[in-house]
Amino acid sequence: MPATITAVATVDPSALANADSLEPHQASAPSKDFFWSYTEEPHRTRRQAIIKAHPEVTKLCGHEPLTKYLVLAVVLLQLSCAACLRNCPILSVKWLLVSYIVGATANQNLFLAIHEISHNLAFKSPTLNRLFAVFANLPIGLPYSAAFRPYHLTHHKALGVDGLDTDLPSALEAFFLDSILGKAFFCTFQIIFYALRPMMVYKLPFTSLHLFNVAAQLAFDILLVRCLGTGALAYLIASSFLAGSLHPCAGHFIAEHYVFEKQPLTARTPSNRVPVPETYSYYGPLNALTYNVGLHNEHHDFPAIPWTRLPRLHEIAKEFYVDLPHHRSWIGVMWQFIWDPEVGLWCRVKRRKSSNAGFDAGQELKQGVARAVIPMGG
Repeated sequence: MPATITAVATVDPSALANADSLEPHQASAPSKDFFWSYTEEPHRTRRQAIIKAHPEVTKLCGHEPLTKYLVLAVVLLQLSCAACLRNCPILSVKWLLVSYIVGATANQNLFLAIHEISHNLAFKSPTLNRLFAVFANLPIGLPYSAAFRPYHLTHHKALGVDGLDTDLPSALEAFFLDSILGKAFFCTFQIIFYALRPMMVYKLPFTSLHLFNVAAQLAFDILLVRCLGTGALAYLIASSFLAGSLHPCAGHFIAEHYVFEKQPLTARTPSNRVPVPETYSYYGPLNALTYNVGLHNEHHDFPAIPWTRLPRLHEIAKEFYVDLPHHRSWIGVMWQFIWDPEVGLWCRVKRRKSSNAGFDAGQELKQGVARAVIPMGG
């Protein structure tokens, strides 16, 4: 079942006319290599064009009060499931089914709640957003919310920049996992890749927020084990693993930025400057469980618009999105990723650090990416 990619089109080359570039690389790129780009990522250019055509979209920015209530409900759901399964044998059919169907879906929802909160979209106060992310982290079992935010904001500010965007697979990963079995292994254990890869790309300073995140999670885990037993904690951690494994909602990890549409051979040569679509949206029912993360072009264009208003953005600026390549099935995405020999970990757009026009990545990293990407500033 191949992933459905419809309305395939590339970014208008004229939209990138003002992007800075490096000196062209004259040699042809090998087929087993990433798509190297010397142009600016497309979201800033499109954001400016959308604001010019539809200035009212800036009114969609701001926090979403509903988020905190949904997070509270999912946290309580996971605690209830952990309590109900405390005496259930680990790895029994019942335990596995609940962990996969309920637990993994719930924890994927919390992963994406933390993603939403990282953009300061649950509360007006940045401090409340940081603290609430730690609360949303509790049923995940392992602390990660404090580290996720700066890595993720760098992903936005330095999309595709090699050595900064930790969403990018390394050449080592792409080389060793370049097979059906390798890609199946990656899909099964992708949550581990996403957890460990950032620390191998660059290290963040350990702040008081990181300490609070670790201390709160450790205290929660100890209290959970004392009150409900080790089975309850095992359920939560298993839910987190399955949420980033072969689970329908986990398809978004691959769907968002891997290049699925077939590219001309000239796209492998950076000097040709063939625009390769590097962000794909997903328009399907699983957005209802995942804070509309499938509307990924829309999210990267306007990271300060909360999940509830992304469909409205899409409708207002539909002419900017209707012809972009997109997916209709996350299950189909994983199926095609594993079985299609032309799709794999090599299928990512990468940039050298100095080729990300107008962005001093090193300075931004030193500042800890202390602010969210605010679209009104262009």
